Amino acid sequence: MYISDTIAAISTALGEGAIGIVRMSGPEAIDWVSQVFKGKDLNQVASHTIHYGHLCNQEGQVIDEVMVTILRGPKTYTREDIVEINCHGGMMAVQSILDVCLSLGARLAQPGEFTKRAFLNGRIDLSQAEALMDVIQSKTSQAMEASMNQLQGSLSTKISALRQEMLETLAQVEVTIDYPEYDDVDDMSNDQLRQTALTVKEQVQSILQEAQGGRLFREGIQTAIIGRPNVGKSSLLNRLTGSDKAIVTEIEGTTRDSIEEYINVKGVPLHLIDTAGIRETDEVVEQIGVTKSRQIMAKADLIILVLNQSEPLTDTDKELLELTKDQKRLIVLNKEDLPCQMDLDQLSKLATKDEWIVLSMVADQNLQALEDRIADFFYQGGLNMKDVNYLLNSRHTQLLKQTIQALDEVIQASQAGLPVDLIQIDYVRAWDLLGEITGESVQDELLDKLFSQFCLGK
Repeated sequence: MYISDTIAAISTALGEGAIGIVRMSGPEAIDWVSQVFKGKDLNQVASHTIHYGHLCNQEGQVIDEVMVTILRGPKTYTREDIVEINCHGGMMAVQSILDVCLSLGARLAQPGEFTKRAFLNGRIDLSQAEALMDVIQSKTSQAMEASMNQLQGSLSTKISALRQEMLETLAQVEVTIDYPEYDDVDDMSNDQLRQTALTVKEQVQSILQEAQGGRLFREGIQTAIIGRPNVGKSSLLNRLTGSDKAIVTEIEGTTRDSIEEYINVKGVPLHLIDTAGIRETDEVVEQIGVTKSRQIMAKADLIILVLNQSEPLTDTDKELLELTKDQKRLIVLNKEDLPCQMDLDQLSKLATKDEWIVLSMVADQNLQALEDRIADFFYQGGLNMKDVNYLLNSRHTQLLKQTIQALDEVIQASQAGLPVDLIQIDYVRAWDLLGEITGESVQDELLDKLFSQFCLGK
């Protein structure tokens, strides 16, 4: 696809900084900037070089002292000619340079349009473009590493191989149908389609399974802090985040709604949710908070159940221990600074001792040990970013599940002995669904929606 116009946008975050960058991409980019650049003739310089000078407006007035980088296609991000103007990072300086670029004839880039051009010009596929957004939004070094692997084509390579395998089988079936040499040609074609469908289905399921850990690193591990009122849940949230995110008082029921925060614990991204204290109450607003707490608890990847070890176990404590027994959890015995009134023998019948950790939020005791235990849960418990080859988003996941459904219909139809041309309909649909992941079969409306999520200069 040939794109004829030239676009421009600010590529650095708005605000004051040491350097700001205005980027242009398109066939006229180098020629237009050379018209307002005082320095070397940019039309004569080598590609991938940077040059000092001054940028002027069309009336010849100097706007700023700049460094201009010249990148000639196709060895560029968009595979087009690109000019990057590095100027001082003040808002006026950057905006003034962008205004000059637009006055020369450039069009203001749409959100994500540079990356969209990279996709349309064949430099990256759609899954790699989405991985670029993951790189930008990565919350930990591990998530960044997985995003970079996908940006370099880990998912694309796998999907392309599966589609090629399906295509080769489809070609063989077509040849068999067009040039039959045996009476049982339909049975042979059915068997070919069914065997390939079974193989591809197994590999798609493997991708989905591998990507489960990647989901946690992408979205953060949903971590619910639960417990009765006034046991120290909000204090724990504040200690882990290093801020006064939650209001802490001695009044029971202070937290009426969930409070959320993202933190990084030894490379593990936690989506912390401080829930309302769970208890029986007649107060309407608090009842809503308690109901929401129970819903969050049921969906959480990790439960941090906070108990007050300076009090005996209550019926609510026992209920929470029972409700979470089959979930991944840590049990925090808070208020270590006070005498222990809890029957630990009774607690040991409801939870294993390796789930406990005793600490004091007031004295800041053992908080480091809690963070170590959280990290151990996921690194020693099988979640290792080195094993995560694919970082799927919701679009990928949905398409892969639809692919499995289409392949199941191929297998069932083949086993039922239906005509080959009917089986092929679902087989081709599965092939197309996989192509939507990499963008080989995708609608323009979807592309516009996906790339609109990027910032202007990317």
